[in-house]
Amino acid sequence: MDDPILTIEERAAINNGRWFSSLSPSLRHDILRCAFPKRYKDGDLICARGDPAESWSAVARGSVRVSSTSITGKQVTLSYVEPGIWFGDVAIFDGERRTHDAYAHGDSTLLQVSVSDLRKILAQHVELYEALLRLHARRIRQLFGLVEDLNTLPLRARLAKQLAHLVRSYGVPSLQDGREIRIGLHLAQEELAQLLGASRQRVNQELKAMEREEVIRIEPGGLVVRNREALMLIVQAAD
Repeated sequence: MDDPILTIEERAAINNGRWFSSLSPSLRHDILRCAFPKRYKDGDLICARGDPAESWSAVARGSVRVSSTSITGKQVTLSYVEPGIWFGDVAIFDGERRTHDAYAHGDSTLLQVSVSDLRKILAQHVELYEALLRLHARRIRQLFGLVEDLNTLPLRARLAKQLAHLVRSYGVPSLQDGREIRIGLHLAQEELAQLLGASRQRVNQELKAMEREEVIRIEPGGLVVRNREALMLIVQAAD
């Protein structure tokens, strides 16, 4: 049975989210009053493509892997939803079914608001309409940026940019060296390759090159960024 109360860390992840923290105190209060936590084990299916939209969600702990299935039955990872990010509202607003599959990546906690409660909040807070428009606009900007990067940046720069994003979202200072940052999201090279629209072999080659240059370190448990400044220089060199 799900614990009905968020932990201190989970509540902090929600409250400190860039979008949620910009809302008025009364709106935040009403959202949290209606919300309930749901906890998932690594790999659990949260919702499937074609499901009706039953709730609006935010990640409080862990991550959500958004994927689709190809004609051959292969799952392709499209993105990871990080703590503090709200998602699942598109299908609620257009009245259509879910567009993708969503799985827990690592043990994860979601804070969810039922569709009926979300509609009540919208009726009481016009502010939420404008806030959701800003949220959607930000997503569109990110999507355009990803498409532009895919068509204009070499794989090395795209990889460095993705690693920099993972550092911002999941970075944890290394216990051995405070200058190093461990990426807390554990991704297989195949999953990282899917995010970049490249083959696992090519991504592996670029990772090995960055490791030789002492920008990163590849470990069995994941990636460690040794030199964040050097990582950003790779991105800037391609601009």
